[in-house]
Amino acid sequence: MISITQKTLQDLEFNTILQTISSRCNTEIGMQKAFEIVPFQDKELLLMALEQTSEYVSSFTNNNAIPNHGFENITNDIKFLGIEDSFLEVSSFRKMATLSETVNVLLLFFKKFNDYYPKLQQKASLVEFTKIIIQKIDEVVDKYGVIKDNASPDLINIRRDMSSVRGKVNQSFGTALSQYNSHGYLDDIKESFVENRRVLAVLAMYRRKVKGSILGSSKTGSIAYIEPEATLKYSRELSNLEYEEREEITRILKHLSNDIRPFINLLNQYQDFLSDIDVIAAKAKYANKINGLLPNITEEKKLFFRDAYHPILYINNLEKKEITHPQTIELTQDNRIIVISGPNAGGKTISLKTVGLLQLMLQSGMLIPVHERSETFLFDRILTDIGDNQSIENHLSTYSYRLKNMNYFLKKCNSNTLFLIDEFGTGSDPELGGALAEIFLEEFYHREAFGIITTHYSNLKILANELPHASNANMLFDEKSLEPLYKLILGQAGSSFTFEVAQKNGIPFGLINRAKKKIESGKVRFDKTIATLQKERSKMEKTSNNLKEEESKAREEGKKMELINVKIKDKLERYQELYDANQRLIYIGQKIDDISETYFNNKDKKVLIGDFLKMVEIENNKRRKISVKEKKVQEVIQKKIVEEVTIKVDEIRKEKKEKKIKAALVPEKPKMVLKIGDRVRMHDGKAVGTLEKIEKNKAVVNYGVFTSNVSMDLLEFVERLNK
Repeated sequence: MISITQKTLQDLEFNTILQTISSRCNTEIGMQKAFEIVPFQDKELLLMALEQTSEYVSSFTNNNAIPNHGFENITNDIKFLGIEDSFLEVSSFRKMATLSETVNVLLLFFKKFNDYYPKLQQKASLVEFTKIIIQKIDEVVDKYGVIKDNASPDLINIRRDMSSVRGKVNQSFGTALSQYNSHGYLDDIKESFVENRRVLAVLAMYRRKVKGSILGSSKTGSIAYIEPEATLKYSRELSNLEYEEREEITRILKHLSNDIRPFINLLNQYQDFLSDIDVIAAKAKYANKINGLLPNITEEKKLFFRDAYHPILYINNLEKKEITHPQTIELTQDNRIIVISGPNAGGKTISLKTVGLLQLMLQSGMLIPVHERSETFLFDRILTDIGDNQSIENHLSTYSYRLKNMNYFLKKCNSNTLFLIDEFGTGSDPELGGALAEIFLEEFYHREAFGIITTHYSNLKILANELPHASNANMLFDEKSLEPLYKLILGQAGSSFTFEVAQKNGIPFGLINRAKKKIESGKVRFDKTIATLQKERSKMEKTSNNLKEEESKAREEGKKMELINVKIKDKLERYQELYDANQRLIYIGQKIDDISETYFNNKDKKVLIGDFLKMVEIENNKRRKISVKEKKVQEVIQKKIVEEVTIKVDEIRKEKKEKKIKAALVPEKPKMVLKIGDRVRMHDGKAVGTLEKIEKNKAVVNYGVFTSNVSMDLLEFVERLNK
C-alpha cells in the first residue's frame, strides 16, 4: 500500500507541477482531473499510465499525430436529461453529437495505429464505438444547430406555409411602401423593424393618413412606426404559424430526448474517456517541455537518476535564459543512504528535492527529465522533512516540530521507504542535537531504508563514512572564488568553508584566528583536510571538463565536414535531376515548335492532330503500366542487379577494411534512424532510392525501375522529404 502524506506533496512542491499540467489541458474537466493526480496505488495501473503518456509524447515526432480530443462539457446536460419527461435544447444535442463524433474518430485512429499506440488502444478498446447517437441527432438537427425542415411531416408543412405567408407579407408591405412613399408620408429611412416586424417609418404629421397599427415611435417623436393594414392580416397568420412551429419543435425535441436518454451512461463514458486523454496529452506536453522520458522501473531496490533536472527550476531558468545544472544520484542496497554536506547556497536542498520530486512524479504517472539509462524502484513511502518546519498553529518550535516529524518517520520507516531530510539535526544545541540525529540515522540505516540527508554536523559525516552501506557527498565549489559549481560529488564529505567564506566576505583575519582558537584544533584540522580534498577534486574536475570540451570540439568539426559533404552530394544530384527534367521539356518544346511550323506551312489540321497525338502517345508510352510478363522480366533483372550490388559491396568492404579500422579511431557519426519515405542508398553506392517498407531488419527500397530487398545495416540516409 503506497502512502504519501500531504506534507510530502507540499515539501516537494508537487502542486506546482499539477498547476502546470492543468494549464496545458484543453477541457474544463481535464483541468479539474489534473489537479486530482496523486501517486498510483497499483503498479500495473501506474505502468499503464506511464506508457500511455510516453506513447503520446512519441506522436509529436512520428508523423501520426493523435486527432483532436477537445469537447464541450455536457455534465449538466446529462444530469438534466436524466430527469423524467425533461427535454434538451438544440445546442445540447449538437454538443452530444460532436462529442460522439470526436470519440469515434479517436477509437478508429487508435485501432488503425495500434502498432504505434498499443497502450492507448488498450484504453480505447474499453469504449463502445457506435454511430446511433450521431445518426439520431443528425436526423433532427443540422450542423449549424438548427432543427431540420424534414424533422417531422408537420414541420415541413408549417414551414412551407410560413414561407408562403412571408411572401404575402413582403408583397403587401411593398405595395403600401410604394403608395405612401409616393404621397411623401415617409421619412428618408422609409422602413424599420419593431419587435421583429417590418414597419413603415411615417412622419409624425401624416400618421393619421396611413392605415395600420402603430407599434412605436422614434426617441424624438418625429417618426411613427406603423405596420400597414394590408400586412396586419398576414402578420397575424404568420404569428400563428410561428407558434405552431415552436410547439412542433418542442414535440420533436421531447421525442429526441427520449431517444437519447438510454445512452446517458455511454455519454458519461465518452466524456470521461476524452478528459482522460486530455490529461494524458497535458502530461505529454509537459514532458516534452522538460525533456521528460520513462526510465527503467526495476524490481531490484535501487535508484539511479543520471543527469536529473529539477523540473520547476528547469522551466524557470529556461524563461530567464539561465543554465540549470543536472545531478547524478545513485542509491543501491550497498549504498542506501547519502549524507550531503558543504556550505549553504551550494545546491544541497535542490539536489534533495530533485530526487524526491522526480520519484513522486514518476509514481504519479508522469515522465521525468533524466538520462534514458536511468532506473528506479517504486517506493511504498516517501517521507520528507524540508524547509521551515515551525508550526505556528500548534505553537511548536522548529526543533519540537522536527522531533514530532522524526517520531512519525520512526513509526513508518521500512526497507521500502525513501526518506529526505534537509539540515538534519538542526534546531537545538549542536552537540546534543547532533547526537540525537546520529541515533535517528543509525535507526533508519538498520531498518534498511533508502534516504538522502543534508547536514553541517561532523558526527553525521563521520557516521556515514563508518557505516558500510552509507556514504558522504558534497556539492563542488570553486577553490579560488568559493562560488558553487552546483555539481554533486559522491564519496567525500564537504567542508563548510566557514572561515574561508568569512574571510572572503571581509571579516578581519585577526577575528577569524580568534574564532579558530575557541574550538578544538582537531576539528579545525579535520575541516581543513576536507576543504583541501575538495579543492583538489575541483581542479581535477576542471581539467576533465577542459579535455571533454576539446574532444567535443573535434567531434563537432568532423560532423560539420560530413554535413558539408552530404550537402554537396545532394546538390549535385538535384542539379542532375533538374538538368534531365529541363532537357525533356526542351525536347517536347522543340517537337511542338516543329509541329506548329508544319501546320503554319500546310494548314492541314489532320496532320497537326496526327503529329500531336503521335507525340503524346510517345510520351505516354514512357508512362504506361508494366505488363505481367515485363514485370517478371524486371524481377529477374532486379535479382541479378541485387546479387551484383551485394558482390560489389563485399569487394568494397574488403578493399576499405584498413580505412574503416583507422576511421574507427575517429568518433562515429550518429546514425540517422531511417523512416518510411526517406531517400536512401547503400553504403558507398551512388544509386538513390525511396525506403518503402521496413520489416524487422530488412528494408524494401524503390529505385524507380526496380525495387530491392536489402538489410537495414547496408543503407545510409540521404534526405527526408517534407510532407
